[in-house]
Amino acid sequence: MNGSQVPSTTVRRLPSYLQALLSAQVHRQSVVNSLQIAEMVGSNAAQVRKDLSYLGEYGTRGVGYDVDALVAHLIRWLGIEEHRNVAIVGFGRLGSALQGYAGFAERGFRVVAVLDDDPDKIGRPFDGHVVQAIGDVEEIFSAANVDIAVLAVPAAVAQSVTDAIVAAGVKAILNFAPTRVEVPDDVVVRHADVAAELQVLAFHLSSLERRAND
Repeated sequence: MNGSQVPSTTVRRLPSYLQALLSAQVHRQSVVNSLQIAEMVGSNAAQVRKDLSYLGEYGTRGVGYDVDALVAHLIRWLGIEEHRNVAIVGFGRLGSALQGYAGFAERGFRVVAVLDDDPDKIGRPFDGHVVQAIGDVEEIFSAANVDIAVLAVPAAVAQSVTDAIVAAGVKAILNFAPTRVEVPDDVVVRHADVAAELQVLAFHLSSLERRAND
């Protein structure tokens, strides 16, 4: 089965499985079963088995999964055998916070460029990077071999900046702008809608409060 045949809901869970297995490696566990993985990620064993079955038969019935082998397999499936180069486009509060996030390197990603359109920011050094002009995006992305762009710009300019990113040849965008952006069919965009996630949490919180008051 190729990657396009794996359900998107399964793909979203694979990073959690990988982190659980990396934790198992740290604790020198050579084998884990689906129940142990499920407990580490807050799922259930049947779901874990189903998700991993899309990637091939890597478990042994009654024994479990070889941790090292499954880690290597997930890394291949996630496409992070080597670090993926990331550019942060938009260097406001969110962009600067993302740039300083140490977890990128731990998860297989390397920030190679930071861009903004504010003349007061362009040319400033920040944590090993010099802020560069969004207007030079094509040259910057080509020189840095950018694989993924993280969009952290205001909604009013999100689409025009996205268009420039696409024109620069980048095929994967993580959008933190508070609006949806349109991309061609051969470009993948993920919308990180923080407000929507807060609304989901508020719904669950209200449900808990209602049950507590019943």
